Amino acid sequence: MKLLVANGPNLNLTGTREPQVYGGDTLAIINSQLKSRFPDVTFEFFQTNGEGDLIDKMQVVDKERFDGVVLNAGALTHYSYSLRDAIASINTPVVEVHMSQVFAREEFRKTSVISEVCKGTITGFGKFSYFAAVFTFLEKAK
Repeated sequence: MKLLVANGPNLNLTGTREPQVYGGDTLAIINSQLKSRFPDVTFEFFQTNGEGDLIDKMQVVDKERFDGVVLNAGALTHYSYSLRDAIASINTPVVEVHMSQVFAREEFRKTSVISEVCKGTITGFGKFSYFAAVFTFLEKAK
């Protein structure tokens, strides 16, 4: 199984930005834990602060033969129709993840323009939102 774990804007600050919301582990630590927990999965990790870079990455997942995408689009979740269209244009399933419980936060975070083109959404479990998303792909593959 080959999965892309893609992270959008400001997620490079995970571990230092609002640790009470996002936890104290850096993205590098979370990625390392994913590789350790799921040794049979081939992971590619991608993080960008640029909307266009994330869209470009979504556009090549079919060609690069990923079995799935775990996507934390950060703030792009709430307003990026271009990211939504990129997800809708691919055949590779995408699971939307958020570390925080977005529905218990600011009003603008309660809207996701990408949810309806994703296979599912996992929110509110900290770094374990990523683990749960990977698990869903593995269970589906059985």
